[in-house]
Amino acid sequence: MMKKPLVLSFAVLALTGCGTMNNALVEKTKTIEYYRIFDIKTQADRYTIAESASNGLGRNVHDATEARPIPTSSELPVKADRFALVNPFEGSKLGALMSGGGGQLGFKIATCDKASWTANATRSISGQSELKLTACLFPYQEGYHLDLYATFTKKEGGFMELSRMASSAMVGTPEEWTEKTFLDIVRQIKNDTGAQVSFIEGYPKLEGTPWLDGGDAVSALN
Repeated sequence: MMKKPLVLSFAVLALTGCGTMNNALVEKTKTIEYYRIFDIKTQADRYTIAESASNGLGRNVHDATEARPIPTSSELPVKADRFALVNPFEGSKLGALMSGGGGQLGFKIATCDKASWTANATRSISGQSELKLTACLFPYQEGYHLDLYATFTKKEGGFMELSRMASSAMVGTPEEWTEKTFLDIVRQIKNDTGAQVSFIEGYPKLEGTPWLDGGDAVSALN
């Protein structure tokens, strides 16, 4: 009488194991969004701040395109501006097609209207991840807001997963690298100018004050 339940149990375990194995062998591509906004209170001029931000960014990316737009007004605003997200394909047939396929996230771009410094940068690891980052410095009467937006795509599963795990163990996961890239910009500005830096908002949630600690932000992610 005990044989049937025992046979059934083995069958369930076999099917469960098979499903887990199949899922592990499927190579998946995931796209993830990050953003951070920091308040930087300082009397340093836009040239000093921009140079510091550029140096901090250069620590972690493969290439970057930067711009320092001419001010559109002689007076600084009381409140700092904010980055905006736009979809350049919105309303087009291509945009509708990509939206229907779940790919609309990758077509968002951050714009930095009225920023004193902007940068677009990438960091790629073949077969593992690709980070695309936009940084904007918005001047206002008390200093600057540093707006940082990034999307990264990463590969998971498949036959290359063990190799990716080994690489992440040595140089960090895509999530850790994204956070490090953000915080190195903030730290460079703070170290060069002595600015008072505070975190305003962002996603994922940031715990503590890792830009003050001087270490990596791995433990700061919630």
